[in-house]
Parts: sequence; structure tokens; C-alpha cells
Amino acid sequence: MLLGFLALLALILVALAIATHLRARAIEARYPNTGTLTDIGGYGLNALHLPAGENADLPPVVFIHGASGNLRDQVGAFLEPLRGRAELLFVDRPGHGYSERGGPENDTPDGQANAIARLMEKKGIKRAVIVGHSFGGAIAASFGVLHSDKVEGLVFLAAATHPWPGGVDWYYHVASAPIIGPIFCNTIALHAGMARLEPATHHVFAPNPLPQTYVEDTGPALVLRPQTFRANATDVAGLLDYVTRFSPRYREITRPTVVITGDSDEIVLEEIHSKGLARDIAGSELVWIEGLGHKPDYVVTEIAIAAIEKVAGNPRDLQTMARAAEPRLAANRVPSSGSTMSLQAGQ
Repeated sequence: MLLGFLALLALILVALAIATHLRARAIEARYPNTGTLTDIGGYGLNALHLPAGENADLPPVVFIHGASGNLRDQVGAFLEPLRGRAELLFVDRPGHGYSERGGPENDTPDGQANAIARLMEKKGIKRAVIVGHSFGGAIAASFGVLHSDKVEGLVFLAAATHPWPGGVDWYYHVASAPIIGPIFCNTIALHAGMARLEPATHHVFAPNPLPQTYVEDTGPALVLRPQTFRANATDVAGLLDYVTRFSPRYREITRPTVVITGDSDEIVLEEIHSKGLARDIAGSELVWIEGLGHKPDYVVTEIAIAAIEKVAGNPRDLQTMARAAEPRLAANRVPSSGSTMSLQAGQ
């Protein structure tokens, strides 16, 4: 009976693995690569690189997406509003989107910051405004410490950067574990993730409404492919330990910095992360917006762009803009539904 059970289990796992492979290829066909792969030293980093226009009025801008994301996410928010105004670099972080993972050094934000710095060198970008959303905020902060000579300014959007109480959801630890992790990622994760994709995306935006074409435009399903899911899980599972060790160095950041956050973020604890950045980075500006969730890049895009302009040296009244946005956010508030990756204790 035991042998029969093991044989049946093996058949089920093989069937799930075949189905995973087929669905992963279908996801790639639906969301093909929109960037270019560049060798940065033994592996390729994928990015969408657009030149500045003739009348550009901003320095280069580098965008770093969050967990479970890819470059399409920041492209959807910022490409059209900034097209021509600056040289733009939208990056697939190592192991995400269509970037290769590289070595174990890319399991932590400092390694990914180093990878982006090498990509900037390959693209001929000497200095840039670095914009980091969510998990990308930990990379932007690491970049500000380790590569200050390449930083024109820093903009943090709902960043995850400091030690927090609790941990992360169980499946990040399972997916990143040896032996069981690859089995989980190649058999179960994609199918379970596809079933939760839409409610999870609603949860990321809550209490703000999900843009109607967001899922179709940004391809969040790309993270469910086995290797990408494992890379993402490794990132998230190791973040708490990393920021515990590295966050004391944020005080070394001297470049102009704006931190944008909402008081209704269901993914990260803004009281810890965003207020922590504002405390640790001398001269930084905290833009606290009532009724804003985890996606300031999409919900208050105009404020994020004004922050880019401000750290580039242009006068902008971000606080007045924030107060002007709050009635709109209150009028369009939606109830939370579903769940997704959370960096909050108890969720």
C-alpha cells in the first residue's frame, strides 16, 4: 500500500509539473519581454531603456520594482508621464521578469543594488534619480549607501526598509527552502497563485481601487513561473534579516530624498518603514497621505513625479499636493478583499 501511495503521489507531482511548465510558457507568450537583456558580468539583467528627448528637463531616472513584480509595473505608472523628459531605465530585478538571477549575492538587496549599478555603467548612466517601490525601497536604500556617487536623488514609494515585528507568509519560506522549495515551485505554486491573482492584486491596491487594465498591462502572473517564484520567495524570506543588519547604515545617505507613504498600507507597516527612513536620512522629506494604500506609483502618480522633480532640484510643494489628493482618495475608497504578500505582523 505504501508503494502504491508513493507511486500515485509521484504521478500527481509529474502531472502538476507538466501543467506548470505549460502554463508558465503560456504566461510568457501573453506577456513577452519588452526590454533588452544586458550582460553585467556572467549573467544578464533585463531592462527597458529609453533615451531622453530633445527638451529633457530631468536627470536620468532608474525605477526598481517591488516583490512579485517586474519592470512592466513601473512602466505602466511612469513611462508616458515622463517620456522624453529624462533618460529612463526600468529594471527587471535579478531573477524577476526576464532577468537572470545570477549568483547567491543577488539573494539580498545589496547584491541587487550592485547589479543595477553595473547595468547603469553598461548603459552609460553616470548619475540618476533612484525610485524604489516596496521591496525595491530596500534596494534603493542600499544603493544610496553603496553607490552614492551614482545617485542624484532618492524617491521611496511605500518602501520596505526596516526591521518589523513578525515575519512573512509561510509559503515564502517553503518556496525558498532546499529540496522542498523547487518541488513546491514546480508543482503547486503557479496553480494556487493563478487562483488568487486577481483578489491578491485588489488587496495590494486597497483601500484604493485597482485600475481596470492593471493586471493585463503589468503581467503579475510572470512571478508565478517556477524559477521566478523561488527567486521572489528567497528575496522576501531573507528581507527581515537583511534590513536588521543593514538599516543602521541608512544614516550614511546624504543625497536629496523624498519618502512617500499612505496611512492605509496593508502590505508594509508605514509607521516603521517610511517613518524610519525619514528619521534615518538627514534632510529627507516624508509625504504622509491619508487614505493611500501600497501603490502611490499608480494612485498619486503626480506626487511621485513631483518628488522626482524635487530631488532633481526643482521647487515642489509636496505637502500641499498630498492634502489636495486626500479628498479624492476618501471619495474613492474601496473595501479590502483577498490577501497577498504582507510584511506586517499578524498578516
